Amino acid sequence: MSQEPKEIRQLLQQKIFGHKSIKDFNTCSQAIFNRLRKCHTAAAGVHHLKCNKAGCGNEQYQYHSCNDRHCPNCGGLKKEQWLEDRMSELLPTTYYHIVFTLPQELRSLVMGNRVALFNLLFDAGHYTINTLGADVKWLGAKPGIVSILHTNGQDLSFHPHIHCIVSGGGINAAGKWVKEKRANGAYLYPKDAMQKIYKAYFIKMLRKLVEQQKVKIEDAQALEKTISQLATVRWNVHANAPFGGPAQILEYLGRYTHKTAITAHRITQITDTEITFHYKDYADGKKQKQMTLSHVEFVRRFEQHILPKRFVKIRHGGYLAHNGKNMRIAAIHEQLNLPKPMPKVTLPFNLQMLQRSGTDYSVCPKCGEGKMEIIASYLNHNGALVNIKDLAGQRIKNKSSPIIKSK
Repeated sequence: MSQEPKEIRQLLQQKIFGHKSIKDFNTCSQAIFNRLRKCHTAAAGVHHLKCNKAGCGNEQYQYHSCNDRHCPNCGGLKKEQWLEDRMSELLPTTYYHIVFTLPQELRSLVMGNRVALFNLLFDAGHYTINTLGADVKWLGAKPGIVSILHTNGQDLSFHPHIHCIVSGGGINAAGKWVKEKRANGAYLYPKDAMQKIYKAYFIKMLRKLVEQQKVKIEDAQALEKTISQLATVRWNVHANAPFGGPAQILEYLGRYTHKTAITAHRITQITDTEITFHYKDYADGKKQKQMTLSHVEFVRRFEQHILPKRFVKIRHGGYLAHNGKNMRIAAIHEQLNLPKPMPKVTLPFNLQMLQRSGTDYSVCPKCGEGKMEIIASYLNHNGALVNIKDLAGQRIKNKSSPIIKSK
């Protein structure tokens, strides 16, 4: 029997993110579990709101979110804002989806060397795309790349791979826009060529990292044997036919950019000892199945997907690389006689919610006329909720809110 979403969220925080086994993880993972446990509770901080219409008197308390990228309940507004920012970067060209996956034999090595090998995974994917893009047979230019790291399968297994959205056209060495050369629904580049370049580059750079002692390994001979064996087999590079248009691209990106290891809506039941969730089994024809794990095993699997501190999981390459990106986009618009790119604007919270849900949450739910205004804000400071006005002059870092400087 499925539990209500609100009950699921509460039990997830109490029984899973507060589980005693978390003390065995590193301090970074412990801190993240602690934030997830406090999300949307008084421990994360709270706004005190009151209706501004005379005579209404309605008051509400709005708990802060943890705003952590690993949280199953957060990230919706961040995702919407990120997608809004990408709109100005879309050009009148076809876009393609490519996935680069690490062989299963290397996953244990990655577990102990996440930063180095996640970075290498990005580098190998981008190198493959740029190498083929530079070939005049396929394009003769540098395409735009948005790549997103995923570490999990739907059953929470460790499965590192990157999703790349790649433009069909690109910018050549002279700064001129080059139209795509592939047509009729063909893949952007030949799959065989992609997997060969990807495999060769990854193996070459992995051996270099080992030689430079930049990865931790237990048995160098055993690793070299594994690498040599992997050099003889085909690596998994998945390529899709082109997207239908900008709306489809953004819808697809929205599924992947701010995705966590598991979202709360996939969890159906949490008992005192077990947790049950549904997942899609890609090895069995994408059938929907259910899995039940002990709390300890679920926490262990979830922790595998906590990213290293400050690790950037969404990256841009080609003409979308951050350095000089806006100038390049503006130049392409001018060459193609397109309207100037719209400036990026971050809407206030209530307008973001209105845009997303169609409901103006700033309107008083009691009288329907007044506006709910913040009359006080309380932050968790040294373990206690303190009115921000009482912390004048102090710089307070509250993970549930932006860094706030009191006046």
